[in-house]
Amino acid sequence: MKINKIALVICCAVAAIPVLADTSSSYGDHLPEQSTAYKAQQSVSFLDAWHAVVGSNDGLAAERANVERYRHMQDAAKDLYLPKVTASAKYTRLDKPVEIKPSDLFDSMAVSDRLNLNLSSLDPLFTSQLTERDVFTSSIRAVWPIFTGGRISAAQDVAKGQSEEAKNMLKMKQQGTFEDLSKFYFGVVLTQQVLDTRIDVEVGLKKHFEHAKKLERQGQIAKVERLQAEASYDKARVERQKAQRDLEIAQVALTKLLKLGAPAMPSTALFTNTSLPPMSAYIDKTLADYPGLHILDAKKKQANGLIDAEKGKYYPEVYLYGNYNLHEDDTLASKTSPDWAVGVGVNIPLLDNSGRSGKVKAAHSAVTQVNYLRAQAEQDLTVLVEKTYREAMQSLEEYNGLASSLQLAKENVRLREKAFSQGLSTSLDVVDAEMYLASVRTQRSAAAYQYVISLTRLLAVSGEINSFNQYQQYQGVEVQS
Repeated sequence: MKINKIALVICCAVAAIPVLADTSSSYGDHLPEQSTAYKAQQSVSFLDAWHAVVGSNDGLAAERANVERYRHMQDAAKDLYLPKVTASAKYTRLDKPVEIKPSDLFDSMAVSDRLNLNLSSLDPLFTSQLTERDVFTSSIRAVWPIFTGGRISAAQDVAKGQSEEAKNMLKMKQQGTFEDLSKFYFGVVLTQQVLDTRIDVEVGLKKHFEHAKKLERQGQIAKVERLQAEASYDKARVERQKAQRDLEIAQVALTKLLKLGAPAMPSTALFTNTSLPPMSAYIDKTLADYPGLHILDAKKKQANGLIDAEKGKYYPEVYLYGNYNLHEDDTLASKTSPDWAVGVGVNIPLLDNSGRSGKVKAAHSAVTQVNYLRAQAEQDLTVLVEKTYREAMQSLEEYNGLASSLQLAKENVRLREKAFSQGLSTSLDVVDAEMYLASVRTQRSAAAYQYVISLTRLLAVSGEINSFNQYQQYQGVEVQS
């Protein structure tokens, strides 16, 4: 019995409310023109996206069909205790009619020899026809097993284990889909924030370039300073265009995942939490509820069922049976034969060529394998939860730790612009200040993104997907770019 190694994945998707995205108003006349293909967008929250993915994702639909399949197989196994009733009909052509003659009767009794009788002359007068050459019979036969050595209950245990395995495979697929959705969804949110940052840099450097041109005309700065400002502005415009294309690419992936007709635009922002429950809470919940462990339990149940089934081959099989004739010909044999019969039958296995002893040992080895796999899976899950928890805390610390750097970067931009206008700073100083501010904003957004991804992985592996809304809506602190 081969069992795949447990893998953790999380994902979700879809739903949508048509809305016209027009972010240009927040930047006034300085906002660069957006791609016309991405102006009309569909706004979708993360919770709505997840609900939609659960209902429309083809992979999840396939797993649900697999659950239905094994549920029907389990129902079929319940019928093994019922009797088997069959109706049969037979037509037979004999080489000659079956007859009984006085001479045959007395010859079988050895009477004619002892009495020196010749009865052949009586045959034409007293010959009786038992059956004709054409024989047609029909009957109903029932066989009801009453003891099978535990093979029926073992088959039902195996079917139940397969059904449980299919259900937990569906849960694991949902976890994988939840993680995938979080990566696609908040990946779009992150690229949108990066684009907003690049737009702000471009707007700021454009103002700086315009200011530099004015100062050059007044003879307050050298030409090289104006060229530096112009080159920096052009580079910022290129970076903004690249960020815009990155957003469009991320939107394409999310839109396809959600199966929307227009580009998807997330309405749920990145967020952080002030704190998380202790790590032990996630570990305990994971070891108790992770579907991969339940799959191994189902595999063990199937292996135990195979042991019982193979052991059952050593026991006799006892059954009730009955037969009732539905049709009989108008012959002497038919009239003298009974219409029905019932009885008890026993099958005792004396020599079996199916290799039952070897199969019992193989099933025991499968149980041992599952036990080792479960122990290893628990260890791997503990490491995974601890690693993911620490990554979430690290991202949270990084995000909070950059707050002071963000304030410093904003103040530095203000002072460098002021100093440049007074001839106390160079254009390069202003550009460096703008770039530093952009890098801090991007780093904070990336930290928030990593935190959300780690959180969704924690919630998925511990079976707490439904509590995501509580972390985001009721306890979350929204991240602004």
